[in-house]
Amino acid sequence: MSNWLLGVLLGIVQGVSEWLPISSKTQIIIVSNIFYGLPFSQGYALGLFLEAGTFFAALYYFRKEVWMVLRALAGRGDEEGRMVLKFLVIVTVFTAIIGVVIYKSVSESYSGPVLGIPMIVLGCVLIGDGVLIRLARGRRAPIKGLRDLTLIELVVIGIVQGVAAFPGVSRSGVTVSSMLLLGINPRDSFRLSFLALIPASVGAAGVTLLLSPDQISTAINAVGVPVILLSILVTVAIGVTLIRLLLKAAGSQRIVLLVVSLGALAIFSGVTSILVGAG
Repeated sequence: MSNWLLGVLLGIVQGVSEWLPISSKTQIIIVSNIFYGLPFSQGYALGLFLEAGTFFAALYYFRKEVWMVLRALAGRGDEEGRMVLKFLVIVTVFTAIIGVVIYKSVSESYSGPVLGIPMIVLGCVLIGDGVLIRLARGRRAPIKGLRDLTLIELVVIGIVQGVAAFPGVSRSGVTVSSMLLLGINPRDSFRLSFLALIPASVGAAGVTLLLSPDQISTAINAVGVPVILLSILVTVAIGVTLIRLLLKAAGSQRIVLLVVSLGALAIFSGVTSILVGAG
């Protein structure tokens, strides 16, 4: 029973943290270390692998957009489908270039259960995300949409998303913040960020299996395949709900307060764990 409850916990952590400006990778690293004793490298690989759940959540919610993209690939799409396809292709290419390099360097450079440092990094990034979102919303109201994005802006978004491969960096947080700063309206910033996750999550799971098969195999054996599947199901259910809520409240200032508060708590937890020797 405890294993099933831990599976639900992993799913809740992944399902919530992926869509809010919180690093899901860092949360999974911490939870898997505390409950399964997984070292940093295995928890990191597991966090990327569990993005399969967020992929299915986004795929279900944005099924109409995905169908438009597939039609565009077949040469039968409308203008909006072609624009979404162009956005996804350019952003994903640059995400892959940056993300693979970061993943390879991070997964080879860390070993052992490192709790304090990722939490401090997470806290700093969360507060930085909050500041960026606040600054973006404090400017003249962003009005740009997908059709207004230039090639350079698409490349920038792709690079920013690739940087989110670092533990402690929130993919949704940095992509939404960067798009708001580029002048894209809040709803489209969240919508495009969530759409970009679909190919990015496939790439993250693929890179993990390709570059770290031993790490992910050990992590899956420690957690258990049934528990992993349960975690993915919970992630999907929570993800679909959160996508709907966040798109509805895309302009809410409460997200900024939440991000900054969680950042401060993460820094406190990280410093405390280092002082007591838990990191």
